[in-house]
Amino acid sequence: MKNTIEGFGELVFGLPVMEQRLSAPTFASLKKTIGTGSSLEASVADEVAEAMMVWAMEKGATHYTHWFQPLTGSTAEKHDSFIFPDFKGGVITGFSGSELIQGEPDASSFPSGGLRATFEARGYTGWDPSSPAFIKYDSVNAATLCIPTVFCGYNGEALDKKTPLLRSMKVLSDQTIRLGKLFGIDCGDTMAQATLGGEQEYFLIDLDLVAERPDILRTGRTLFGKGASKHQQLDDHYFGAIKPRVAAFMGELDAVLWQYAVPAKTRHNEVCPGQFELAPVFETLNIAVDHNMIIMEVLAVTAEKHGFACLLHEKPFAAVNGSGKHNNWSISGPDGKNWLKPGDNPHENAKFMTIVVALMKAVDTHADLLRASVATAGNDHRLGANEAPPAVVSVFLGEQLTDIVEQIEAGGADSSKDGGHIHLGVDLLPNLPRGNTDRNRTSPFAFVGNRFEFRAVGSNQSPAGANIVLNTIVAEAFDYICTEVETAVAGGKEFNAALQDVLAAVIKEHKRILFNGDGYTDEWLEEAAKRGLPNLVTTEDALPALQTQKAKDLFAKYNVLTNEELESRFNIYEETYETLIGIEAATALDIARTMIVPAAVTAITEYSVVPAAAGICAEMSSLTEAAIAGIAKLDAAEKPADQIAAMNELRASVDALEAIVPADLWPMPSYAELLLV
Repeated sequence: MKNTIEGFGELVFGLPVMEQRLSAPTFASLKKTIGTGSSLEASVADEVAEAMMVWAMEKGATHYTHWFQPLTGSTAEKHDSFIFPDFKGGVITGFSGSELIQGEPDASSFPSGGLRATFEARGYTGWDPSSPAFIKYDSVNAATLCIPTVFCGYNGEALDKKTPLLRSMKVLSDQTIRLGKLFGIDCGDTMAQATLGGEQEYFLIDLDLVAERPDILRTGRTLFGKGASKHQQLDDHYFGAIKPRVAAFMGELDAVLWQYAVPAKTRHNEVCPGQFELAPVFETLNIAVDHNMIIMEVLAVTAEKHGFACLLHEKPFAAVNGSGKHNNWSISGPDGKNWLKPGDNPHENAKFMTIVVALMKAVDTHADLLRASVATAGNDHRLGANEAPPAVVSVFLGEQLTDIVEQIEAGGADSSKDGGHIHLGVDLLPNLPRGNTDRNRTSPFAFVGNRFEFRAVGSNQSPAGANIVLNTIVAEAFDYICTEVETAVAGGKEFNAALQDVLAAVIKEHKRILFNGDGYTDEWLEEAAKRGLPNLVTTEDALPALQTQKAKDLFAKYNVLTNEELESRFNIYEETYETLIGIEAATALDIARTMIVPAAVTAITEYSVVPAAAGICAEMSSLTEAAIAGIAKLDAAEKPADQIAAMNELRASVDALEAIVPADLWPMPSYAELLLV
């Protein structure tokens, strides 16, 4: 007997609802489409659309929208009502299969990165049946049926994040099934699935205080602010008792997310005061990405209801922890099993270690692409800040798996550090105990027992970009290993011997990517440089990886992104980065000119009549002059790197002023106030 939470999935038109409301043949056809990735039969679309509309109207919906994810990094929607004129003075309701399957929003104002001219307004949205439709309540009287869709241009160019994600999932499935067949696993036309559990970190700040911080309002982070005397030094907030006001927010947050069938599992205080985390259970990757976009929206709406602002910026406060989105990625094979979970016998572990070695190859070959996939202006503040992984991408396997990798390279593994000598039926691997590795919080890409955790994704990012890269590079590595083994077996070599030889060669070529130590140290950065691992510190350093011939060949070979689509991403991400830095610079100038300097001048005037305060007055005068000079320097800066340097210089003098200007004269709430929830 199943125990269910009341209301779980209530707002989702998922398989349970479909089974109740669709005819058996239509339900079977739609379920096959979802499970195998096959084309939807046109005859079922009208019945699905009618059932979806009736269900949505029962929930209070009057409109529907094709809910899509353009290259802005957020979601988009255009609402259409279910009504049509009956040409008799009244209206009727209706929703056709063609309206369900395809829409036509205006595409002219969405970023295309050069794929199309601004005047070419036509764009198309296409239903993604693998991700359930859901109801969104914008207010008591405004409910909308949201239908997850892809978004493409007139000539079929992908103008969104979902289209290449689905393409990458398909190629990963194809190559995973191919790998499975080498190990005798054939599950018909069932797809293999990448899975994702995406942890989400965020800050809660009092809404009334945020209203007094133009920098947070415009940029999502503080551009100025002297550190609080007490913040996270004592580690007393991490996993501490959740305060009642925050617990009330979290309770409503979970209740809403559960209605959307988002499996929100874990909630807790994070390291910094005012910082928290939500973690769902893993799901099929495509649905997990859609759910994360829902999570970010629900976080903001629910926070406001409780008098908070939810900050998703990667580094809203200087000198304390920032926020990430840990990307827990794995593969569910066509047999329904997690293939990154060590098995019960040597044969299953041979498959498991083949995947581990393939990931080594994938990450080493395309470390620059993985870094580029998480390159944003916000994430630049977080990566390498001794709270998140460094910009150098490496793989952590833990002591036991690393030992087995070394044994394979040397000619075959026949022992385990946890189990001593083991006699095998195949000459490849010992049994592997589950949970055989600790977590390494300093590693960008770490094996954590039954998945790999890519810790470099930023809290404000869609998970789609990183997983598009991850799926594609792993598919390429599977392709290579399968081809090499298939060729050797066709030439007469026994399978286990062929696999051993191929894995040993891959390990030898790519073992430089393995690092189990402290990724925060300068010694590791020096060692990484000796190994030839890229250290792409900033977004400007990282984004050119998208323009390399290696990247173009990779995405084009597997039909994930055409060269033109890849170029468009580079153009969009570069422009977004430059625009965000420009907004920050302009905001810093406004605050410094109209708030900080006037406050400092007022303080100097008041102190100047007190002889005993001459020293403080002189210090304030000196810092004010430095701030004015910093304003001029920032105003003259044009390139992002120069703007960033000038903002940092201006901030130093402003934060020093905050330390001595009387609190009643300082024009903005302090860190101490902001972080005290």
